[in-house]
Amino acid sequence: MTTVALKDVTKVFRDGTVAVDSINLDVNDGEFMVLLGPSGCGKSTVLRMVAGLEDPTSGAVMLNGELANDLPPRERKIAMVFQDFALYPHMSVNDNIAFPLKLAGVEPTPRGERVTDVASALGIGDVLARRPSQLSGGQRQRVAMGRAIVRRPGLFLMDEPLSNLDSGLRAELRAEISGLTRELGVTTIYVTHDQAEALTMADRVAIMRKGVLQDVGTPTQVYGRPATLYVAAFLGSPRMNLLEASVYVHLDRYVTLTLGEQALYLPWDDIRSRAVAHYHGERIVVGMRAEALTPVAPDTPGDVLQGRIRYLEHHGHESLAFLDIGATAIMVDDIGAPVDADAPPGQRGLRRFGQVMQRITGRANEPTTQATNGSRTSVLHDPGRHHRRPAELAVRLAPYPAVTAGHPLAVQVRMDALHFFDERGDRIDVGWR
Repeated sequence: MTTVALKDVTKVFRDGTVAVDSINLDVNDGEFMVLLGPSGCGKSTVLRMVAGLEDPTSGAVMLNGELANDLPPRERKIAMVFQDFALYPHMSVNDNIAFPLKLAGVEPTPRGERVTDVASALGIGDVLARRPSQLSGGQRQRVAMGRAIVRRPGLFLMDEPLSNLDSGLRAELRAEISGLTRELGVTTIYVTHDQAEALTMADRVAIMRKGVLQDVGTPTQVYGRPATLYVAAFLGSPRMNLLEASVYVHLDRYVTLTLGEQALYLPWDDIRSRAVAHYHGERIVVGMRAEALTPVAPDTPGDVLQGRIRYLEHHGHESLAFLDIGATAIMVDDIGAPVDADAPPGQRGLRRFGQVMQRITGRANEPTTQATNGSRTSVLHDPGRHHRRPAELAVRLAPYPAVTAGHPLAVQVRMDALHFFDERGDRIDVGWR
C-alpha cells in the first residue's frame, strides 16, 4: 500500500495567491484521512499536489518514504475520484470502468472479470451496458468509484465526490465508500467541506483554513479538544457558543470568568485553571457547546447562567433556544475570519451581504494569504467601542417546549466541558491531546 508525507509543502500561484502555506501532514498506510475546510481553503490543491497534477512551489511530497515531486501522475499508483464524476459520455458503464485497464494493456478476459467483480461490489452490475446519461447521480458516482477501484491502486484521492448528490444518497454512499475502502485496505485522502462526512468517515481529520493546517486528529479529538478558535466554531451543530470573558484569579481558590454581569468559577483543582490563571486581568474566549448546558430552576446552586430567550428553532426531535445572557459574543464567519461584531449594525449587514455575493459569484473560492501566527490580530473586541454583539447562547430543549421568546431561562454549565482560547484564537490548555 502507500504512505503519504507532506513536508513544509507550499503552493503559490502565479498571481501571488498562497493556496497552501507550509503544510506538514503524514498519512499512514491504510488510513482514511479527510481534509476538511470551506471552499478556497486549499484542500483540493493539496490533493492535486499529491496526485502530481500540481507542482509544489516548495517542500516535499513523499510517497512510501520517497520524494515524488518530479514523479509523473501515472507512475504514482494513484486513483482519483472527482466531484463531477468525469465519465466518458460515449462509452458504456462497462467501458468506462475498464478504460484504465485497457490503457494498462490488461487482456480482455481478466479485464472483464475485474470489471464484473467491481461492478457487483458497487451494486451496478445490472447497468454495465448503459451510458452515463442513462444513470442516476448515485449510479454515476459508483461508476467513477469503480473505475478507480478496478486499477487496484495504492492510494485513493477523492475530491468532494458526494457534493452533487442529494442528502439521502450522500448518507448512503458515505457508508459504502467508508466500508469499501477499509475492506480494501487502501490509503485514502478524502476532501470535503461537509463536517458530517468528515466526522463519520475519517480515521483522522485535517482541518484547513486559508491554506494553513489548523488541527489534525481523530474525529473525537478535533471535536472534543479543538486546537484553535476556528476549529471550535467550524465543527458542531449548533455552533459552539463563543463568549468574551474577563479572567480574575483568586489564588488557591478558583478562577473567575466574568461574562458581562454574570460569572462562572473554575475550581483551582481543575488542571486547566493554572493555564487560564496566566491571563489574570485580561480577556479570553470561553467556548461551550449546547450539550454542556442544562436547563434548571433559577435558584439551582452551582455554575448557572440566567437569561431570556431571544428566539426558538424547532427541529422536530428537539428545539433550540437562543438565550441572551448579557455577554458579548465572538463570531467566526464561514471562511474563518473573525467577524467585526463592533462595527455598526448596518455596516455588518453590508459586509455579510458582500460575503454572500462573493460566495455566489465564486470569488470567495479564491484562496487568500494566511497571516503568520506572529501577525494575527486579536479576536477580542475593543472595550472602547459602543457597538457590541450580544451572545445568543444555544441551548437544547425538548421538542416544542412550553416557552416562548422573552421567557426567562436558567442553564447549568458543565465546567469540565468548557474550552478556552487566547486573543489570537489558540487553545489555552495543558495536556489537552
